[in-house]
Amino acid sequence: MATIETGSESPTSVKEKEVELEHVEQIKTRERVPGHANYYEKDGLRTYGDDEDHDHEPPMTTARILSLIAMAFLWTGSQIPLYLFGGIPPYIYRDIGGVDRWVWFVLGNLLALASVCPFVGSLSDLIGRRYVAIVGASFLILGNIICSTAHTMNVFIGGMVFAGIGAGINELTALAATSELAPTRKRGKYVAVLVFTIIPYCPSVLWGQLVASHSSWRYIGLWCALWALVGLVMVVFFYFPPPRVNSQGLSRSEILSQIDYVGGFLSISGMLLFMMGLQWAGYQYKWSSPHVLVTLILGVVLLIAFVLWETFGAKHPMFPRRLQQAPRILLLTLVITFISGANFFSVLLFWPTQAFNVYGQNPVGVGVRGIPIGFSILAGACIVLWLLSVFRGHNRELMIVSCIFMTAGTGAMSVATPDNLKVLWIILIIAGLGIGGIVVPASIITTIICPDDLIATVSALTLSIRVIGGSIGYCAYYNVFIQKFVPLVTYYVGGTMEMKLNITNPEVIKEAITLTGASLLEEMKALPGLENPLAWDAVVAAGQLAYAEAYKWVYYASIAFGGVSIIAACFLGDITQYMDDHVAVVM
Repeated sequence: MATIETGSESPTSVKEKEVELEHVEQIKTRERVPGHANYYEKDGLRTYGDDEDHDHEPPMTTARILSLIAMAFLWTGSQIPLYLFGGIPPYIYRDIGGVDRWVWFVLGNLLALASVCPFVGSLSDLIGRRYVAIVGASFLILGNIICSTAHTMNVFIGGMVFAGIGAGINELTALAATSELAPTRKRGKYVAVLVFTIIPYCPSVLWGQLVASHSSWRYIGLWCALWALVGLVMVVFFYFPPPRVNSQGLSRSEILSQIDYVGGFLSISGMLLFMMGLQWAGYQYKWSSPHVLVTLILGVVLLIAFVLWETFGAKHPMFPRRLQQAPRILLLTLVITFISGANFFSVLLFWPTQAFNVYGQNPVGVGVRGIPIGFSILAGACIVLWLLSVFRGHNRELMIVSCIFMTAGTGAMSVATPDNLKVLWIILIIAGLGIGGIVVPASIITTIICPDDLIATVSALTLSIRVIGGSIGYCAYYNVFIQKFVPLVTYYVGGTMEMKLNITNPEVIKEAITLTGASLLEEMKALPGLENPLAWDAVVAAGQLAYAEAYKWVYYASIAFGGVSIIAACFLGDITQYMDDHVAVVM
């Protein structure tokens, strides 16, 4: 080992320099495996990775701090459009219409996010994070501008699709870049801090309700666009990652030739068609209608073609086989991620509407009811991420506890009635802690066990699986909800108007039921017989009871999903060995 001139330096600084020089010597003695840019060999062992030191933590320089702050803006910017707009649908469709299709602004955002992630993940690992992040932030700005200026629901949905593309790019870029900037054993802590930056938006339902009720919901789009703009500027001026080892020494045409265009087309088109058919079925169209069958069948065929292409046809597949360093851990983590996505979106998107429809439409009240779930999800994510680094693994135990909390909490939300809101606070906290303990930590587990040069690829895979699970879960839950709600609202609202208020006009009853289903309660005051505040209160109370009875079936369905996740967590392998300072894999 090289001699160090100590001079008047402290013993601590001398020791740090010794460690640094020792690591340099170890890096120098590694030899590249011929024909593989990112394989190394030493003492008969081969290890995957890039040219970066992922074992030692570099100094926290100004440039490094600004890069991490830029990632924080990308992360929060990818989350807030759906969180804020998702808490105020009635304000939006009351202004621009589209009460029969508003759900598509949620699904359009999620589908776009899930569809582009696999393709963008491999692209990011190939050409670098910087340019991909710039594109993602630009999509976010464009999408939010479209949303905030829309005058029809179809245009608003289109804006959310663009925002979803940007959200997918920026979320995976932020997670991958932050993981890269951290030593392997500290990735959990670094990403915990990244996730913690969402804390100002944990009361997102409250902020959305206050803005929409006191001013215009369009200012939400303006705010989200400005936030994304700050992230874009910071990436342009402060984020300069090292060149990708995957593309070093390659010409531009050679880099472009390694992009899996066929896989990108098959995955994006297949997923979009399949999810569109799944959402239309049983809600807007019958399962047997050509509208549903054609899109479902085409989607399945394209997804099968994608799997076959990736397995047998692609020269440079989107998901290289090198990802399978720990196949059991990877597979079971993806299963848990899929299920947690379903329960995550069931709570994140159903609870704000439940808080609105069952417990009253006062903006402050609705916003306050959404606070427990936001903060507990954040707390669960940060706690488990931190513990992953503190314990250097033990992911099995952490995932089992999180899955139990998630399943118990979401299932227990079925006890909600219009009169027991206080009981739900502790239930919401338990559910949020469990969900938060899975959604982001599961992604970081996969980055720890995968080659360092494929961090974005595996991040994209887990993000896509989570959102696909969320989309499928949301479709399934929404269909369950609609099937239960329609007869219930007819029974409770119609029965109250006929039996208690002596209103027998079928057109008036039908209109009251329709307005209740659309959460447009103020408009009901114009109906004959409901001008009296007491009569209106009676119909509103009947609608709240119908909503409460219907929502519980969503949470019943979540128990089955959660049970599978608990079983999968029990069979997870441990990642402790991958968090040692030097990891090698026998080839």
